[in-house]
Amino acid sequence: METTGNTIGIIGGSGMLGSTILSALLGSEAFEQSNFWVSNRSGNASNVEQSSIIHFTKDNQELVDACDVIILCVPPARFPDIDIHAANRLVISVVAGVTIDEMKSKTASVRVVRAMSSPAASLSMAYSPWIASTEIVSDDRDIVRKIFGACGTTDEIFDEQQLDHFTAMTGPVPGFVAYFAQCMVDHATSQGIAPDVADRAIRQLFVAGGTMLAADRASPADHVRWMIEYAGTTAAGLIAMERSTLSKTISDGLLAAADKARSI
Repeated sequence: METTGNTIGIIGGSGMLGSTILSALLGSEAFEQSNFWVSNRSGNASNVEQSSIIHFTKDNQELVDACDVIILCVPPARFPDIDIHAANRLVISVVAGVTIDEMKSKTASVRVVRAMSSPAASLSMAYSPWIASTEIVSDDRDIVRKIFGACGTTDEIFDEQQLDHFTAMTGPVPGFVAYFAQCMVDHATSQGIAPDVADRAIRQLFVAGGTMLAADRASPADHVRWMIEYAGTTAAGLIAMERSTLSKTISDGLLAAADKARSI
């Protein structure tokens, strides 16, 4: 695989999301391993492997001056404190709720990409949608695809408001999936199943279900229909769930999360 010569700096690269993205990039053959900078509050290695090939600093502007591509991974509450001048740099933000226009104003860059990823990037299993400013060029798109391709699966989208919905749906891994798993474990234990057995069984269910969904071109709706048509025990459960308010409850929860993303 051809490697990129771009030097990449991650502001907040020792945080939960920043460190997982860095881990994915370090594990990819698409990047020169010595071309990474990380800024954090200490300026030292923290929760980052292979630190000997990474340049660390606590000076965000020093990182910007040394890098071609800047990835902003700070928590939303810290975004107002970011003070950088990144003109002529490609700036990629995974900061929830921060718009492209706000990024341009804050960084002095017009080549801005707004994205959302997740901690699953450390396993190269994140879903990372992104939207580009009008000034982004073809070469910029190539590097963005390589970065988020190393993290898992990625798509360019063209409606910025959709990023808030992806922040709600695919950003919090395991998030909502973990809640559904918790409900199943709680149900199992209420039926007298030992907690450790219930936990192990439901973890394996989600591993198997996610793997099968990922490997099969059929849609989730197809799988539900096939199970109902089979008319077995699962069909009885699915029909009861379809007749309940479960679908609306899930939608209400996702809308609440998306509303929060807009107001952060």
